[in-house]
Amino acid sequence: MLQTIDWMIVAAFFVVVIGIGWVASKTAGKDTTEFFLGGRGMPWWLLGISMVACTFSADTPNLVTGMVREDGVAKNWAWWAFLITGMVTVFIYAKLWRRSNIMTDLEYYELRYSGKAASFLRGFRALYLGIFFNTLIMGTVTLAAIKIGGVMLGIKPWQAVVGGSVVVMMYASLGGLKGVIWADFFQYSIAMFGAVLAAVVAVKQPEVNGLENLLSNPALQEKIRVLPDFSNPSVWVTLLLIPIAVQWWAVWYPGAEPGGGGYIAQRMLSAKNEKNAIGATLLFNFAHYALRPWPWIVVALASIIIYPDLESIRAQFPDIAETYLKDDIAYPVMLSKLGPGWLGLVTASIIAAYMSTIGTHLNWGSSYVVNDFYRRFVKPGAPEKELVKVGRITTVSLMVIAGLLALFFLNNATQAFDVLLLSGAGTGAIYLLRWFWWRINAWTEIAAMISATLSAIVLVFFVPDSSIMFWVLDGFTSKLLVAVLITTVVWIVTTYLTASETKETLRTFYRKTRPGGPGWKKVVEEAKADGETVIDGRDEGRKWEMPLQVLCVFIGAISIYSSLFSIGSFVYAKPWLGALLGLIAIAGTIFLFKAFGKLNADK
Repeated sequence: MLQTIDWMIVAAFFVVVIGIGWVASKTAGKDTTEFFLGGRGMPWWLLGISMVACTFSADTPNLVTGMVREDGVAKNWAWWAFLITGMVTVFIYAKLWRRSNIMTDLEYYELRYSGKAASFLRGFRALYLGIFFNTLIMGTVTLAAIKIGGVMLGIKPWQAVVGGSVVVMMYASLGGLKGVIWADFFQYSIAMFGAVLAAVVAVKQPEVNGLENLLSNPALQEKIRVLPDFSNPSVWVTLLLIPIAVQWWAVWYPGAEPGGGGYIAQRMLSAKNEKNAIGATLLFNFAHYALRPWPWIVVALASIIIYPDLESIRAQFPDIAETYLKDDIAYPVMLSKLGPGWLGLVTASIIAAYMSTIGTHLNWGSSYVVNDFYRRFVKPGAPEKELVKVGRITTVSLMVIAGLLALFFLNNATQAFDVLLLSGAGTGAIYLLRWFWWRINAWTEIAAMISATLSAIVLVFFVPDSSIMFWVLDGFTSKLLVAVLITTVVWIVTTYLTASETKETLRTFYRKTRPGGPGWKKVVEEAKADGETVIDGRDEGRKWEMPLQVLCVFIGAISIYSSLFSIGSFVYAKPWLGALLGLIAIAGTIFLFKAFGKLNADK
């Protein structure tokens, strides 16, 4: 339990965070651009740290710990594969989002599409994503706060929810996005330090007796594999092939949307310019995939030695409710090993991780409700002050809903991860293609959304995993492929059976975002025939950048994966392999910086 010095450290942390929100509030209430986009003047380094701080949530170490304990380090490919999505966003879509000059990614619908279908899509998804999906994500993060609070602080679930919510609601509602971003910067520094400290303490436990003994322990030999066992197709196909071959482009998942979206798009839209948008997403992907995972993995591996099963955790922590006794609780259990002072610092780091994620989701969700529903459909002429007020009310309301979900409906992080992954299956390709193929229309997205939702409901609640196992795939992966196939067929058929968007809408979109490429050739040629110009003077005579962008995506993915496994090699006491992979990462980074200057990004 926390001692006096620990509580003093936690209290000091709260004071700083509230102070950041108070300072930011002086400009945040000016208008919605300030409240939701920080005035569109944010630098790349601050935005990049904010992106990674948001994904460094309190439930993420729990999720990784649960994965490692259940299926080993290789299970992390379930989210490592999304790096490809991230690189595509960095080098292809970041500057397109910034060019659009919209406030939220949902505003895109009435820029790219037209008519009542576009309006419905924008309004419905404002509530569907802003409230339902957003609060489900916040609920999983709050669930982690409940588990951590119960183990480390000995407090009841409702106390963890109320205590964790009040401060984050204060600075998020006061300071808007600018307050959230600056708080993220402060919180990420503490959270990363706390994660490393937790790993160091874990390997020093007498049961572990150092990193060398940890890695040589017989109980971990199957768990420490970075790559799955290639002699067993049922393992490597599920853990590696499907995520890399299908998942990254086919599945919509918050924070890793194909083509960018959600709070990642919000950060790109708040950047000073296109180059800052690109730089922010590149920094985010490096920090997210290469820097963060290994401290969590080390703690997870150590937890297997100290607490080989759930019964051993129950024996030491008998007060943990049965609902919360899952493998993911091993992370906060391991944090209880810290001594006075250090325990307070790591507790503050976990609180920081929780607050950075919740703060971002509160601001992002309220931006949907205010900009894409209230201002668009309820009160189009509402003054800016009123919209900011509605944003603050929405912020508080979303937090209340998330707290109720965590208290009464959710019980582990993996559960929500699976539900979110399945409900977005099959829609990802649309978010990649809609920028570069004129034929995609609003009905394409509506049909995909309905198909994906219905498929997820049927597959999750009415089809047992054991009844739908294809080839060597497990039940969930088989369901994922079925959902992808059904939704993909539905949206492709819908696209060709419905009318395209109007010429005026397509030409306006092309002029503003300048995507280029053969997918817009028909629109460009028809515009020329009608005597209209849609090609921007900055693009006149330039070659289409897609080939170089795709090469950058490939080199970027290789560089960051090399960085990830270079760090892992040093952790695994393989310095020569670590050095080699480090050199590959450096070479790739040099290439990317040289290629970056050749890409057509506005200064």
